[in-house]
Amino acid sequence: MTNGAPCNVAASGKNDAILARLTGLHPKLIDLSLGRVETLLEKLGQPQDFLPPVIHVAGTNAKGSVIAYLRAVLEAEGYRVHAHISPHLVRFAERIRLAGQVISEPALTELLEGCEKINGGNPITFFEITTCAALVAFASEPADVVLLETGLGGRLDATNVVKQPAVCVITPISMDHQQFLGHTLAAIGREKAGILKRGIPAVIARQPAAAMESIVARAQDLGVALYLQDEDWSVCRDGDQLVYENPRGQKRLPLPNLVGPHQIDNAGLALATLDRFLACPTSQASQEIGLVSAQWPGRLQWLKSGPLVERVPAGWEVWLDGGHNAAAAQVLAAQARIWQGGAASKPLFAVFGMLNSKDPATFLTPLKEHLSGLTTVTIAGEENALSARQLAACAMDLGIESVACGSVGDALKQITSGADQPARVLICGSLYLAGTVLRENQ
Repeated sequence: MTNGAPCNVAASGKNDAILARLTGLHPKLIDLSLGRVETLLEKLGQPQDFLPPVIHVAGTNAKGSVIAYLRAVLEAEGYRVHAHISPHLVRFAERIRLAGQVISEPALTELLEGCEKINGGNPITFFEITTCAALVAFASEPADVVLLETGLGGRLDATNVVKQPAVCVITPISMDHQQFLGHTLAAIGREKAGILKRGIPAVIARQPAAAMESIVARAQDLGVALYLQDEDWSVCRDGDQLVYENPRGQKRLPLPNLVGPHQIDNAGLALATLDRFLACPTSQASQEIGLVSAQWPGRLQWLKSGPLVERVPAGWEVWLDGGHNAAAAQVLAAQARIWQGGAASKPLFAVFGMLNSKDPATFLTPLKEHLSGLTTVTIAGEENALSARQLAACAMDLGIESVACGSVGDALKQITSGADQPARVLICGSLYLAGTVLRENQ
């Protein structure tokens, strides 16, 4: 299997067709289950049993950021790193990185066609069969570590077929995907804690009390040693430095490259994970390089060039974030306070799109006081998107002046044409919207 080659347009189109067929295999009963995955993996030769050491990451928010820091630090140390993330933003290949490179489109074609053929048309979800494909790829290519991100939950997530990871990690838990995971933080915490394994160390971010109780109960049942934020390790910002402290002492590192006060905790969680990942020791020098070089598109990303950005006047800023739940909105509100409290304060306008499985009122409420205006859009190509008019009506009910527009480009024109000074525009509400923006801005 080859990887790392430039994107081949013909192969990319072929993969789109394969992925569309795989989507059509979805079982009529929408459930979380490991049975379908285990059946296919058995036919594929149990690739999950032939992986490099695995860091398994679950949680509601911050999974991708933590994996981005881990990958950057480990690669700075010279390790070969496989990584599995979801969802993708622009093209599916982003989900599978082999030894530091996004899988090539021809290699992805070979992989997907092989899994499709062996599955033989049996019902299976898109995430399940593509996770199986990623595990095949990871078992086929030499590496030092696999960074494995869950999709939904943990206990019945397709990635939870890895029985002996090197470290388990749980990022902050909040309310999301309640139709699958439960309607309380305790229930969601139990599902996330399903990745814990007997005898395997687990690194845990600061959690709401109900979620933490579920995690601790599961750990006690399994005899798992928890490495807890604020008890066993801590992280904070001190001026222009990140201060990380563990039982061995304190270290000072540069601030992380990713934007937002929440990234201090995310970087700390990555450092704590490296404390417990004994298979690949890392130096402070590599940790410093990793923190300042980590990249994670679509998460408080400042878009500085491209066709969409060229539509705004000089002095304007365009930011993009794919967060879609209440916790993500709180993060954006915290960053808005920083923007508005600094010397470079500017009015903040939002372009907002969201899927119908999310709650726009819950998302918009923390942002309300920070917005000078809101423009809503329907996410292009998403049949489950809330319409721009629905979102505008919801915002108006909250007392937020809003206008419905036909596209992000139209929204930028609407915002800038009525403004008398440079401002910031935050495009937000959905990773699907973030992906659309990144494609349009290429």
